Amino acid sequence: MQTNLPRPDHLSAALVRLLAVGAGAAVANSYYNQAFLGHLTADFGLAAGAAAIVPVLTQAGNAIGVLFLAPLGDRLERKSLILVTTGALVAALISAAVSPGFVWLAVASLAVGLFATVAQQIVPLAVHLAPPAERGRILGTVTGGILIGILLARTISGTISDAWGWPVVFWFAAVLMIAIGAALALWLPRVPPTTDLSYPRLLGSLWTLVRTHGVLRRAVAVQFLIFAAFIGFWSTLALLLSDPPYRLGGTAVGLLALVGVAGALAAPIAGGFADKRGPAVVVSTGAGLVLLAFVIFGLWQGSLLGLVVGILVLDLAVQSSQVANQARVYALDPTARSRLNTVFMATMLAGGAVGAGIGGAAYAAWGWTGTCAFGAVSAALALLLSRQSRVVD
Repeated sequence: MQTNLPRPDHLSAALVRLLAVGAGAAVANSYYNQAFLGHLTADFGLAAGAAAIVPVLTQAGNAIGVLFLAPLGDRLERKSLILVTTGALVAALISAAVSPGFVWLAVASLAVGLFATVAQQIVPLAVHLAPPAERGRILGTVTGGILIGILLARTISGTISDAWGWPVVFWFAAVLMIAIGAALALWLPRVPPTTDLSYPRLLGSLWTLVRTHGVLRRAVAVQFLIFAAFIGFWSTLALLLSDPPYRLGGTAVGLLALVGVAGALAAPIAGGFADKRGPAVVVSTGAGLVLLAFVIFGLWQGSLLGLVVGILVLDLAVQSSQVANQARVYALDPTARSRLNTVFMATMLAGGAVGAGIGGAAYAAWGWTGTCAFGAVSAALALLLSRQSRVVD
């Protein structure tokens, strides 16, 4: 059964803000650990680069959660699904906070990533509730909230871990998600499902969507490469800053992350521009700017100014390309937005896991030059593919 869902006559600005805050707070849980990898290395006596397994497993959990949980947004009542997933996320965060050893923390990090994908249940809900004329702007606002969550996660985590230790970061996150869950329980509208497909058939339809829509295949390939470069950078930055010539802690990672807030502010603009001029131009421009960011990182090694400029360019580029690619994907089938989002985000987050793994390995083998080389190659491939997609589309 496929139906056109009723929409509220007015999606209030307050509800849009709640959705943006909820999505941002949820996704932040996947990024807190990137600011205190240096502390994990010291506390658990790990070899250089070994702590990177924590963000790798977190990103892998994201990919698994998006693939197996997010499609349920088309099958189940969305408010209930969001609240149950939020509760499971709180339990995973508490488990991470009480970790007695590194293996426990690694497993808990996988669970945190798995249930932090509640953010990807919120995004298609926002798209569904949005009036058609405002869909790009509202999508940009909610995804902008996600980027702010990612960036502030590093700032908050770096500050808290330096002052009180990394377990307190997880306790803070658990309390925050309890508060967010309470707000969502009070104000989220109930939205009926769009299909009565069984769970196996629901998952099977993901491949049908991929096979049917060439635009979807090209969009996810480009975003996989862009996000791999993005996470390759952020998952190793704390390691770079803990080494000479910087010798800085998690607070410095968090402060540098604040630079990228400008990218979040540009998200609604990018969404509106994609609606008016077409998303393909925005995607290609974003891929080119990611490549430029890694050129800056590589050429100005040892320079804090170079890091600041590169981060500004990188976060702006990644956010703009993601909003534009998502706008293309959501337009393909209004009755399958949760599943389209699943394909898009699972692929993108798998790119994040690959980026964290290769970026960490490259840093361990060749230092910061290795990380920059990986990011530049990944961005160059994304740019090439996006330009080819513009011709095909």
